[in-house]
Amino acid sequence: MKALVCHQITDDFSGLEVRDIPVPQPGEGEVLVRVKAAGVNFPDLLMSQGKYQFKPELPFTLGMEVAGVIEAVGEGVAEWKPGDEVIGGNKTGAYAEYAVLPAASLSPKPAPFSFAEAAAFPAAYITAYVALVVRANLQPGETLLVHGASGGVGMAAVDVGKLLGATVIATSASDAKLEKVLEYGADYGINVSQGFRDKVKSLTGGRGADVIFDPVGGDVFDESVRCIAFDGRLLVVGFTSGRIPEVKVNMPLIKGFSVVGVRAGEYGRQFPERGRANQAAIRKWANEGKVHPHVFREIALEDWREAWRLLTDREVVGKVIIRP
Repeated sequence: MKALVCHQITDDFSGLEVRDIPVPQPGEGEVLVRVKAAGVNFPDLLMSQGKYQFKPELPFTLGMEVAGVIEAVGEGVAEWKPGDEVIGGNKTGAYAEYAVLPAASLSPKPAPFSFAEAAAFPAAYITAYVALVVRANLQPGETLLVHGASGGVGMAAVDVGKLLGATVIATSASDAKLEKVLEYGADYGINVSQGFRDKVKSLTGGRGADVIFDPVGGDVFDESVRCIAFDGRLLVVGFTSGRIPEVKVNMPLIKGFSVVGVRAGEYGRQFPERGRANQAAIRKWANEGKVHPHVFREIALEDWREAWRLLTDREVVGKVIIRP
């Protein structure tokens, strides 16, 4: 089968190539999935550069999110059968014609979704759900400020925020991207290249945002501290800016806000029952047609360099999908 294999760690991705490798076989508690679509995520790029916290042994097949059809099941797997359409994930292995996944990681593909939409769904929406519902307890009528709103996770946060009844302010450094996010459902858009705290204050009558969803970090986090409401929740989702910010603890004290870390996957591992409940909640939304993953582009496995370019050049609005 064809697979995108990392055989050497390099900064310029020259250690990646599409290779013919044997089809993996499912072991006990595993299934073999014929991959129809795979979501592209920044951690995939970082992993190939050796900059991600998880460092697989070389060589390894990249890719974390899968939508496809079960081809075979391993010993002890009773809940799935060949032909079932599923979504799932693992730390590696998705950018290939076939992938072996733990049976416990799979869910039925939401009926309303295409395979591409299904591949864009799991990581982004579980992150948005855990952040906004579990960690922030976002309430109807509150104001949600979403940074990096044009990315896959950011657009999921916009989608979930609107579903929960919040007023959503989206930010980006691109007017063209903001236009797309506003079409997607955000109430307001702010270009952060000239700052954003005064505009947030103006839009909220001077109060500030009740919840701030921040996958960017750096200067964006620093300025967010200046426009969060009293009793607000500042969600630390990631650091795509490249700088991990710091906050003087007198600021949360004086302004009465909380800085809240979000690790959706780890939350599910630490609290398995809650994790299953979270997954069930987003699947229910998906099957009811209440959420809408945004696919920016579908790209053939052989053209993976274009997918990488789109992410590194920050051209993506929503999610890029690899088609094996």
